[in-house]
Amino acid sequence: MLPYPEIDPVAIALGPVKVHWYGLAYLAGLAFAWWLAVRRSRLPGAAVQREQVDDLIFFGALGVVLGGRIGYALFYGGDRMADDPTWLLRLWQGGMSFHGGMLGVILAMYIFARRRNIGVGALLDFVAPLVPVGLGLGRLGNFIGQELWGRPSDVPWAMIFPRDPLQLARHPSQLYQFALEGVLLGVILLWFSSRPRPTWAVSGMFSLGYGCMRFAVEFFREPDQHIGFEALGWMTRGQLLCLPMMALGIFLLVYAYRGPGQRATSRSTLKKSGRK
Repeated sequence: MLPYPEIDPVAIALGPVKVHWYGLAYLAGLAFAWWLAVRRSRLPGAAVQREQVDDLIFFGALGVVLGGRIGYALFYGGDRMADDPTWLLRLWQGGMSFHGGMLGVILAMYIFARRRNIGVGALLDFVAPLVPVGLGLGRLGNFIGQELWGRPSDVPWAMIFPRDPLQLARHPSQLYQFALEGVLLGVILLWFSSRPRPTWAVSGMFSLGYGCMRFAVEFFREPDQHIGFEALGWMTRGQLLCLPMMALGIFLLVYAYRGPGQRATSRSTLKKSGRK
């Protein structure tokens, strides 16, 4: 068993004002997304121009925060929301959902695309590789804050989290998510998007990749105490929410490579080459 490296969840304390590492992780993720977006905006054929990047990140940040909070209330905090509707506004008490944040970002990007006259698919393909680093940093924030820990385990790297009332050795599942959702998914998307791909392909790869990785990690993550296991007696709420993500990813990839637009492009290419 590995000792848990106790780190104060509060990074900066100025009197009554406390800044947590989790909040700084969000800011660092947005800063990296801005930096990478600036670099990608300079590539030939980029969907977003440099002068549009600042507004893009602003829209994305709104989608993450509002979607993440509302999604958590809908997916995980229904009873609490019903008992106290003002709880939705108390962001400092925690509670953010990735799936809600993703829906929020998609809506924000749709609005941004319409206002800037950019194709929605092309914009989402541009944005998808910007996301994993923020996801990974967020999981590190979860680890430092001792939340969303794993199931009891006797693996050599299991840890006892000081805030765990049961004081059981557990999987450090936050670090698993950091490695998969942050590092591995980021590398895959950067590689996949480094070559020309049909519209919606990068978005499909993100949706399928995240869905599969999150579904797998949920086997090591402790289910939410107030929800427990659901479908089939072993699936968690997170796994249920990943099923439509995986289905959407497969659909977008098939549509990107086999859809009407791609077939039309292929026929045009064959005509130009004199082949039928």
